[in-house]
Amino acid sequence: MEENKILDELKIKDATRRIAFQIYESNISLKEIYLVGISLNGIILSKRIGEVLKNISQYKVHQIELKIDKKNPRNGAHMSTDIEKLKNKSIVVIDDVLNSGSTLLYAVNAFLSINLKKIQTVVLVNRNHKKFPIKADFKGISLSTSVKEHINVVFNPKEKEGVYLS
Repeated sequence: MEENKILDELKIKDATRRIAFQIYESNISLKEIYLVGISLNGIILSKRIGEVLKNISQYKVHQIELKIDKKNPRNGAHMSTDIEKLKNKSIVVIDDVLNSGSTLLYAVNAFLSINLKKIQTVVLVNRNHKKFPIKADFKGISLSTSVKEHINVVFNPKEKEGVYLS
């Protein structure tokens, strides 16, 4: 199947920077922020956003890795830190693509057992095919696609970094 490049490396960089500024502007009073990247691409995007935040703000940026089986998200989530450390903190859950919403919903659900100051969500691509009542607070691009189309996000410059629609 033919792939169409929707975003190239430069446009991903621009979108990442814009998202970081939006996070900063909506959390300007904070001294620290916790970025929760959903493996694998969400972690890469989270780290990139974190680097921009470190350059534009005084935040202490914490990176957390969240592993979810995207095919079977009910199998639970595994975090790279003790969830108790996040009590009364502001977190931003980050993934590459929001399709049906199940991955993001289960990711946010992993934090509902503790009291948080704020939860926000970020995706690079919002496909507008939600089956669950969850939205991205910040997004790089919104695409109206058919359910048969596929979005592939490549974050490796050696493999023609970009967002592809097939």
